Parts: sequence; C-alpha cells; structure tokens
Amino acid sequence: VQLVESGGGVVQPGGSLRLSCAASGFIFGSRDMSWVRQAPGKGPERVSVISSDGVQTDYLDSVKGRFTISRDNAKNTLYLQMNRLKPEDTAVYYCTTGWTPTMGVGSWGQGTQVTVSS
Repeated sequence: VQLVESGGGVVQPGGSLRLSCAASGFIFGSRDMSWVRQAPGKGPERVSVISSDGVQTDYLDSVKGRFTISRDNAKNTLYLQMNRLKPEDTAVYYCTTGWTPTMGVGSWGQGTQVTVSS
C-alpha cells in the first residue's frame, strides 16, 4: 500500500489549497478514506472522511462549510479542497484508509505541510 500526499504549502488566511493523495497497492475504490491532520504539539484529528463510493462524507466541526472531501476512483486519488483557510488549520495533513483511522495503525502517507500565515 502506498499513499502519497501533495498540494500543501504556505497560504495567507482566507486562501485556498487543494490536497491530493495518490493511492496504489490496493483496491482504492473498495476503501473508505480519511484526511487526518496533526498540528505541532497537538494530537491527530480526523478532518474528513469519505465512503468508498463517495456518497457519504463527514467533517470535523471546525472545517464544515470550508473543506470538501472528494475522490476519483478511476484515478485512485483522494482530494481535500480547503477554502477560507485559518491559521488554526496549520498542520501536517495525512491521508489514510478507513472511516475511523488511528495514527500509526494501517497505511498512511508521508504527509503534506499546510501553513496558514500572513
């Protein structure tokens, strides 16, 4: 299993970023997928999750209305569109398999850094 995140960077408050996660080594379309973030000195938190067929989604309360998770099963790719970014969104963002992921358990990408700062 390989998960490779991309799309992170430095953005001003109010800006947008789109994260991507390229998956390989498993049947992507059969797995629920999550985005998890971890800020410095804080524990990991699941930002969003999407069902294998893309029908069901769930979001952390603090990102509802600003972030959108999506997937393209034909391209084996998971996305996270992040709009109206806030400094508190600064973290390393990881993609992983499963609806209720546990950091360090299962398959995880290397993460992509998102920094929101003026």
